[in-house]
Amino acid sequence: MRYKRLYDLFVLLAAHLALLPVWLIAWTVIPLAIWLEDRGPVFYRQARAGKGRKDFMAIKFRTMKVNADKMGLVTGDRDPRVTRVGGILRRTALDELPQVINIARGEMSFVGPRALPVQMHEDETRVEPRFPDRLRMTPGLTGIAQLYLPRHCGPKRRLRYDMLYLTRASLWLDIRIMLAAAVNTITASWGTGEKSVAAGAGTKSKVRGT
Repeated sequence: MRYKRLYDLFVLLAAHLALLPVWLIAWTVIPLAIWLEDRGPVFYRQARAGKGRKDFMAIKFRTMKVNADKMGLVTGDRDPRVTRVGGILRRTALDELPQVINIARGEMSFVGPRALPVQMHEDETRVEPRFPDRLRMTPGLTGIAQLYLPRHCGPKRRLRYDMLYLTRASLWLDIRIMLAAAVNTITASWGTGEKSVAAGAGTKSKVRGT
């Protein structure tokens, strides 16, 4: 889909120019808040499964205690490993902000299937052999599955939503998904549970019964 790379770069540049003061505040306040809470690292890097199963290092703001990932990749709604600042960042998805670096590199897109940790991707593939099909497209910061499914769900359901996007991707759909994602961030409603099926993205009839 040739439009996606140009669209990503345009949005990245336009957003930084139009919202420069907001970006400066975010890139100053968030790292300071993370560091002040426990004096630990500000950023968290993790190997993720990318397009065509080419791994890359995703960059995020750290939301959990140092070395918390050694206790498992799956986090619960009230996971004690999540820091106070981390909880806020997760609900607003601001922990994903550093992934604009991955988007600039072409490793991610603004819209697409979620880039899962490598081990989690392999585990899901053992359960659902067709799971790698979702990575025929560059993974995204947000997408239909990220918007309308719980943070952790079964591989068959995630695959169905991701393949729905893959077959219907368009510039207009990307814009609508990004607007819906912006609402989630403003209302701090990311990861708060399953939402109504993706009617807002024009996909309701396609995902009934999932």
